[in-house]
Amino acid sequence: MKYVLWGSLFLAAGLLQAQPRPRTLEVALTGDIMMGTTYPSEQLPVREGRQLFVDVAPLLQRADLAFGNLEGALCDGGETHKKGKNSYAFRTPTKFAPRLSEAGYSFLSMANNHANDFGPSGLQSTMKCLDSVGIRYAGIAGMCETAMLEHDGLRIGVCAFGHNSYTLEHTDLDLVGRILRKLVAESDLVVVSFHGGGEGRGFRHLPYGKEICYNENRGSLRELARFCIDHGADLVYGHGPHVVRAVELYKNRFIAYSLGNFCTPYGMNLSGVSGYAPVVTVCMLEDGTFLNGKIHSFIQYPGKGPRKDKTLRVAHEVKTLTEQDVPETPLRISEDGTIMRVPVIPLHP
Repeated sequence: MKYVLWGSLFLAAGLLQAQPRPRTLEVALTGDIMMGTTYPSEQLPVREGRQLFVDVAPLLQRADLAFGNLEGALCDGGETHKKGKNSYAFRTPTKFAPRLSEAGYSFLSMANNHANDFGPSGLQSTMKCLDSVGIRYAGIAGMCETAMLEHDGLRIGVCAFGHNSYTLEHTDLDLVGRILRKLVAESDLVVVSFHGGGEGRGFRHLPYGKEICYNENRGSLRELARFCIDHGADLVYGHGPHVVRAVELYKNRFIAYSLGNFCTPYGMNLSGVSGYAPVVTVCMLEDGTFLNGKIHSFIQYPGKGPRKDKTLRVAHEVKTLTEQDVPETPLRISEDGTIMRVPVIPLHP
């Protein structure tokens, strides 16, 4: 009894202090963004896109950090090297750049097959635009290999990989390892973005081994994501297939294999699963350990951007794909999209 009394007295006097609670970080993850284009013809939303992110901005802004993938160039002119019937080039006017910061983005990947649509001048214009609105970026070889974000005293290193020659190529695991070693040495947490996999609704399922699409090596993405975590990454998110894919927990770190299209109101097929546009929020400890998450369901409509999916079809799609493609993962996804770790029950003799 006296020990309880003395403990109370010490606490009251401020001589005993409770151990500080570990810091946590909540991040919001999204897929591909291409707000509109002026090439080959003008296809732009009204009011300079101010309505595009209206439904999702509260989620992105509420998170400590928000990440996505920026398709195409932010530029007002220039020529594209892409020609032909099946070639697509995206040129979003520079005046649309503020929409990204207003939505709440902290970081955008440039490591994709549209960042270089308008050549070096388009890349430079895009980086200048993102700098002007305070958004970090990475993924272009020799130009912007990594980025550093800070929150609540934590340094979050970010890198982005793609499958094109001007990107940091994720098929080069020696390169991936070098980038990760640098970030791990400089950061408290490391986030990896990758653009890979086949394209279209025929690529919903996560395969084993290498994916070939349009005669290109689009990577062995299970191997890539796990390689990144084995080499110090704390969170890995992917995009590229234009559809959502499974999620996974590996060594207590969260992986999203594809977040699909997110804000692509023009020039993309948005019918059916191609219009599924989730925001995935992930809460983790300061050491990178996954705590919980949620798949927030949104669906795209032509010219409008992502809108709330009251039927929760998007969360159900990710849940189903996860159960089918990564059945061994210690995650469970509820009908409303809540992501929880399966509790470990100790075995007693």
